[in-house]
Amino acid sequence: MSGQKAARVAWRGLPASVWALGFGSLFTDISSELIHSLLPVFMVTCLGASMLMVGVIEGVAEATAAVLKAFSGALSDRLGRRKLLMVLGYALSATTKPLFPLASSVGLVFTARFADRLGKGIRVAPRDALVAELAPPERRGAAYGLRQALDSVGAFAGPLLAVALMACFTGDIRTVLWAGVVPALIGVLILVVYVREPGTAPGEQKDGSRGARLSLSDIGQLPLRYWGVVALGGVFTLARFSEAFLVLRAQDVGLPAGQVPFVLVAMNVLYATAAFPAGAAADRVSRRTLLLFGLVLLIAADIVLAYAGSPLVVFGGAALWGTHMALTQGLLSKLVADTAPRHLLGTGFGVFNVVSGAMLLLASVIAGSLWSAAGPSATFLAGAVFAALAAAGIWIVEKRDGLSTGP
Repeated sequence: MSGQKAARVAWRGLPASVWALGFGSLFTDISSELIHSLLPVFMVTCLGASMLMVGVIEGVAEATAAVLKAFSGALSDRLGRRKLLMVLGYALSATTKPLFPLASSVGLVFTARFADRLGKGIRVAPRDALVAELAPPERRGAAYGLRQALDSVGAFAGPLLAVALMACFTGDIRTVLWAGVVPALIGVLILVVYVREPGTAPGEQKDGSRGARLSLSDIGQLPLRYWGVVALGGVFTLARFSEAFLVLRAQDVGLPAGQVPFVLVAMNVLYATAAFPAGAAADRVSRRTLLLFGLVLLIAADIVLAYAGSPLVVFGGAALWGTHMALTQGLLSKLVADTAPRHLLGTGFGVFNVVSGAMLLLASVIAGSLWSAAGPSATFLAGAVFAALAAAGIWIVEKRDGLSTGP
């Protein structure tokens, strides 16, 4: 069967609730990326934030989300319910969106970003565990690829909308930020109405529910193979700091503030285009090959961005960055789902995201510090070094942890 035909078969065989999860993510990302594509510029030019402060805000916000993912994932395992926590997280993020245009200080932006990431921390692990439960095991890669693809469509539609609205409102960033509220509410509505948990009816408790009390012993039940995937995800994240620095790099080489969201558009067009085919391929071909190729693309992206002298070159680096994300993010989710026990899927995704979030905090602070001390080239060259180390680590241990094998 050709790769194109196999992808079509995988696409058709996915449950309706997986599609609903994807479209909920799409509208949420339109909202989030519309705001976040302008937020670094808003903080630096309107509120006087330093590059280091941008890195700290981004890193702390994402790390906070990661810590909460562990608790929400474990709680969804204990309750035997995932949709309630997932919708709560999306709703919390939606209600924080008005705080961004209302902000008159970096402190309020930090508060809004923190609360927004609280919502993400609550929703992500239950959502990813729900995808694993909804999709047949042999199509998990395709399911995660589809969700990532739709998520990424929203991620480039948001910045496109931001550019259009910046032109419409003659560069009034605050007015444009208000537009992010509506799609967030639509995303919540889709999830409430169309997502159904498997094997449940209203008021019915899923089999395997063990009550709401959390226990550290659950983490001890996760197998060694799972912890190898956690370590791998942490190294990947250390090599890939916040995309806020892509936006700032574009502004640094002379792209006008009203056009910098196009950088995230370039990244997410490639991400959306490649995510589903890459996810479907992860169900059939060598995982090690996909991971290594993804890291090679990240190294190339970092080098291009380090030496970029024009906006066009930054767009090229952002496109390489997005392709790297498509090849690796859905695959890492599939690896977590394949190695964590079914009754601990939420816990597994939560712990995985805690480690990744801690690495993102470290990576973003390092990136901001390097930018302030030595300039943007040093920031991206350091990212290339971390990515190269990650690739070397995968190459060394692949025979022991089985990443070179198929599903």
